[in-house]
Amino acid sequence: MSSYMENHDAVIQNLEDAGCDPETVAKLMELGMTGNRKNQLKLLEQHRKRLLEKVHENEKRIDCLDYLVFQMSKEKKD
Repeated sequence: MSSYMENHDAVIQNLEDAGCDPETVAKLMELGMTGNRKNQLKLLEQHRKRLLEKVHENEKRIDCLDYLVFQMSKEKKD
């Protein structure tokens, strides 16, 4: 069975595509090379949490815009 760390370029590209900054990518790669899976997973979970917080912030913004559009459309019909 091959390790996901065997293809460094693919792992780095995946981390960059996931929005990890260069410092996080370097730290994750270092942890991966030393076999420190526990701390790797911890860093990935922290990054995931930050991304999800951004999603929720943007959902709230979209809700505000939707409400405004609804109110404007309602006035137009009156």
